[in-house]
Amino acid sequence: MRPSLRTHLERLEALGELCRIAQPVERDLVIAEIADRTMKLGGPALLFEHVEGSEFPLAINVFGSVRRMALALGVEDLQEHARAIEKLVKQQPPRGLWDKIRAVTELAELRKIFPRQRNGRGECQEVVMDPPDLARLPIMKCWPYDGGRFICLPLVFTRDPETGIRNVGMYRMQVIDGQTTGMHWQAHKTGQRHYRAAKQRGDIVPVAVALGGDPIYTYCATAPLPPNVDELLLAGFLRKQPVELVRCLTNDLEVPADADFVIEGYVDPREPLFKEGPFGDHTGYYSLEEDYPRFHVTAITHRHDAVYPSTIVGPPPMEDAYLGKATERIFLPLLRLVFPEIIDMNLPVEGVFHNMAILAIKKDYPHHARKIMSSLWGMGQIMFTKVIVVCDEDVDVQDLGEVSWRVLNNIDPQRDIMFTEGPIDVLDHASRMLGFGSKMGVDATRKWPEEGFTRRWPELVRMDDATRDKVDTMWGRLGIERYLSPGHRHRAGWGGPDTDVLGRTRIPASGIPDRAAHPDNEPAHGNDRGHR
Repeated sequence: MRPSLRTHLERLEALGELCRIAQPVERDLVIAEIADRTMKLGGPALLFEHVEGSEFPLAINVFGSVRRMALALGVEDLQEHARAIEKLVKQQPPRGLWDKIRAVTELAELRKIFPRQRNGRGECQEVVMDPPDLARLPIMKCWPYDGGRFICLPLVFTRDPETGIRNVGMYRMQVIDGQTTGMHWQAHKTGQRHYRAAKQRGDIVPVAVALGGDPIYTYCATAPLPPNVDELLLAGFLRKQPVELVRCLTNDLEVPADADFVIEGYVDPREPLFKEGPFGDHTGYYSLEEDYPRFHVTAITHRHDAVYPSTIVGPPPMEDAYLGKATERIFLPLLRLVFPEIIDMNLPVEGVFHNMAILAIKKDYPHHARKIMSSLWGMGQIMFTKVIVVCDEDVDVQDLGEVSWRVLNNIDPQRDIMFTEGPIDVLDHASRMLGFGSKMGVDATRKWPEEGFTRRWPELVRMDDATRDKVDTMWGRLGIERYLSPGHRHRAGWGGPDTDVLGRTRIPASGIPDRAAHPDNEPAHGNDRGHR
């Protein structure tokens, strides 16, 4: 049985990760305020059982922790998926009979992850709303100056008018009336590309919007896949079983059979655009009014037991932080396939995933950091990153305190900061133009003589292993721990193998690889080509 939004909520409840709210709650602003406070406190998923003005319950914050994110993707640890992807991309040609047998078996398993079409109707079509009316759904207004109510977790299905290749994206949808919404297809998004192609051909764009179903769909719609790679193929790979699809009732698109809701319709490129927004966005600021296409509803279907999934975005940290961090972990092996020198990467939540990327690299030649910066600014969605900071391999980029210390000590601003210009996320309100602005790269690596650094680079201040081991053995008898706060008592093993360069115990987020165990991380000393 494939997981659904219902089964995911039931599991969260069994694990103490879900709070049911039985009392009636206002749809506009109030749910958002409750959810915002809960998210900021690191609280549970919420199920609003009675939303005023709607017959459907509303679930929010179901991805809002490391644990809930992993459970939504069917694993205990996100690193399980990262390892599976790394194994896939590092496949070597079989050398012997047993290698060939194993390769055939693995290829047979991979064939099972392709989406399959089911005959007849799916659970998502158990009820056909007659007439279709968006007002019956608990679509929220999230922030006071929002231009209206927004569908915030839509899985928007379109096909390339020329190739027929499917795309599943997540684009917010502002409700205009009961049968019309805006469609926030930004300039660099695949949906916008399909829209432009249809406009050139004089065609309309068939659209289907799925809500809910297996929570893995929601994640995959946000994943930064290469162009023309089907998001449902990723869903099948992560879930290790194919997505079952059914055909829509009013167009020829296919949607997951187990979705909670499906909103069918079309976008007509010949129509005048709609002034969409403002919208309280994931940057923590309102994105301002811009012109976007209109989506026209032709049908709404849903499950008998449908739950409406929603989220809010705004000043971080919010629920979307965990979706972004899942991408950071799961896609790191693919990034390392192109750039094997990358040891780890951190997209800080406060940088809202397009403002800053911090990387640790194994530096192999002069100006290596600048090569990484320039390369990343030419790749996929990471091209939008405004600031890239590159550190040495021994820097724990997940520890912003250590990053600050190392960067601020290692840079000469005039020498180590570079600027360039290029595409910027259209949600960036500070760029000089919509979708275009400047970017900054910071080379915080140790400098080599070939980079013009003629002085001797100093060693880190760190206690020797023998002394640390001696203190480890006596630490418990010193009586110091009883004076420490609970959050610091676990740090008895100062200087042990799991400590950072400051002697602090590392507490990596779930799924973050142990760089000390990486085969490329061999200890070295001195200023020999910038190694430790």
